[in-house]
Amino acid sequence: MNLDDTIVVVATPPGRGGIGIVRLAGPEARSIAEPMLRLKHPLEAGRAVFGELIEPDGGDGNVNRGAAGSAGRTRVSHLEGQRIDEVVVTFFAKPHSYTTDDIVEISAHGSPEVLRHIVEICLASGARLAEPGEFTMRAFLNGRLDLTQAEAVRDLIDSQTLFQANVAAQQLEGSLSKRLKPIKQKLVELIALLEAGIDFAEDDVSIAADTAILEHIAAIRSPLEELAATFAYGKLVHAGLTLAIVGRPNVGKSSLFNRLVERERAIVTAQPGTTRDLVSETVAIGGIPVELVDTAGIRRALDEAESIGIRKSMEALAEADLVLVVLDATQNVSDEDHELLRQVEGRAAIVVENKSDVGSSQLSAVGSQLLQVRTSALTGVGIAELRAAILRHVSGDAGPQIESGFLTNVRHEKLVGDSIVALDAAKNAVQVRVPHEMMLLDLYSALRPLDEITGATTTDDILSLIFGTFCIGK
Repeated sequence: MNLDDTIVVVATPPGRGGIGIVRLAGPEARSIAEPMLRLKHPLEAGRAVFGELIEPDGGDGNVNRGAAGSAGRTRVSHLEGQRIDEVVVTFFAKPHSYTTDDIVEISAHGSPEVLRHIVEICLASGARLAEPGEFTMRAFLNGRLDLTQAEAVRDLIDSQTLFQANVAAQQLEGSLSKRLKPIKQKLVELIALLEAGIDFAEDDVSIAADTAILEHIAAIRSPLEELAATFAYGKLVHAGLTLAIVGRPNVGKSSLFNRLVERERAIVTAQPGTTRDLVSETVAIGGIPVELVDTAGIRRALDEAESIGIRKSMEALAEADLVLVVLDATQNVSDEDHELLRQVEGRAAIVVENKSDVGSSQLSAVGSQLLQVRTSALTGVGIAELRAAILRHVSGDAGPQIESGFLTNVRHEKLVGDSIVALDAAKNAVQVRVPHEMMLLDLYSALRPLDEITGATTTDDILSLIFGTFCIGK
């Protein structure tokens, strides 16, 4: 990637809207933009200027549209100097910009044709189309962001809930990098200590005893283990979870589903077996996206359609991250109920006794170690307690770690695991009295993955893979 190029792209989503933004970044951004603008005031760093978008003087009156996908060249000399649109232009002077380059952002009305035409003018003047994620990659390569912060930009754009956005914003501020920094510092100090002992052994520089080295390794490994443990919660924050609502027919699964969704999403009747197929909806519980799946009642099927629905219910139960086993408070706990409870043993599950407004509790007959909640989908009693129980299953004790940074990314989790494995190898090397020169190889192997998390040592292939998932314009 040539960082000296000036790049251009429509930075707003495809389609028509009130406003559309074209973003130019690079050394020629200002000189490319100014000929197509008639501004009330000269461009000034950090200020938005009102003006007009005009057809620039193209010399021979031609604008090359080929780079934007249109064939041939279109003569526009009769439009030179005429107003096309009213715009607001913002100039960010290097190095005080997102990429540390000069950046010009042209905010026009959101006509796709107008925005495309602005891009075509820029391409004809020497800019090139930006690749997906290229603006953020430039920010990373120019030292504006580390790699965890760059990935947080993508997470912030992709966030579905305010809580996800909050977590991504914390990562963008460097919360994960700050948590890793003292760990890396301790590891570097241990490496330096052993290197000094090897290089200056003849000068009587003291070499740490094995017990001291083991203490150093333990002090590095312990916070890494704590960080690795946050991924169980972090992946749910990042990707959400699937919650299956299962039970016998007519226990109120669909009514409970509608209560959690807060609208009449599933059909509810007094006839058992109304739900024949899976019905799903995503809601936010505690800021975490939860895909609720309402399933067909599980019993001996009466026809082929119900049999297919029950099979899908069992598949949803097997694939769910969390299961709500719904019982009917107006009926005794049946053999089918007990069989469902046996199937979720060892799984993340909650027993929900529904219809508590008209029935007495049967939970004592369940004899399950699972969390138990009484609800009434009809009146709403117990729904708040159920939401809280779901959130406790999801977050555990991880909630307070938001400010200190936690793992939400599979790549980060794998690299932390690789570092821990290398530290264990170094520990074993101390115990079997391997020479320090060999032990250092393990310590460097522990440092390298931590550097890859922040991008201090990252291959071009990894960077292309990461930034290729970004939207164009960011």
